[in-house]
Order: sequence, then C-alpha cells, then structure tokens
Amino acid sequence: MEAKAYAKYVRISPRKVSVVLNLIRGKDVKLAKAILEHTPKAACEPLLKLLKSAVANAENNHSMDTSALYVAECSVSQGPILKRIRPRAQGRAFRIDKKTSHITLVLKEKE
Repeated sequence: MEAKAYAKYVRISPRKVSVVLNLIRGKDVKLAKAILEHTPKAACEPLLKLLKSAVANAENNHSMDTSALYVAECSVSQGPILKRIRPRAQGRAFRIDKKTSHITLVLKEKE
C-alpha cells in the first residue's frame, strides 16, 4: 500500500527542489521531517508541508501505521514558467523567467 501527495504550481525552481528531495529519498518519515526542519533551504518549507500531507493521507485514507512509513519515491517536474519583463537601458527589455514546480511524494510502509 502506498500514500501519495502532490504539490502543484509551487513557486520555486525544480532544480532547487531536487537538491532537497535527494536528501530525504529513502529515509523514514521521522528522519525526513527532521532533515527538512533543520536544512536551511527555501524548498524545505513546501516539502515539509507536502510530507505532512502525505502522512495524513496514509493515516486517514489508507489506515497505514505512521511509525512504519518511509519516503519511497519523490520527484519534481517543471511547471509553467511565469514570464516577466525587466526594463533595461535604451528602451530594451530583458525577460525574467519565474519557474514553478510540480512535486510528487510517495510513502510506503516497511514490512
């Protein structure tokens, strides 16, 4: 049995999220939560919220034991890019791309 949680259109670059996801992949939930709380990265805040959501899904929807859960799979893909314009000298304009992420977290129970 597995429990999933998704976070879509998160306003942070997928590259920044993947660095933090590599830290928690394969870890049990308690350790993953501790890692996310004590890592000084911007991606930790939405990932911690997503992890808590996945644990709640496992407990309430699938009646899984929360003490035996671990992060089985976690992935990030790029969402739509918000395109913004930055005025520059001599009437030119430079484009600023504000990237978004779609994050998936899958929890499974240890046998």
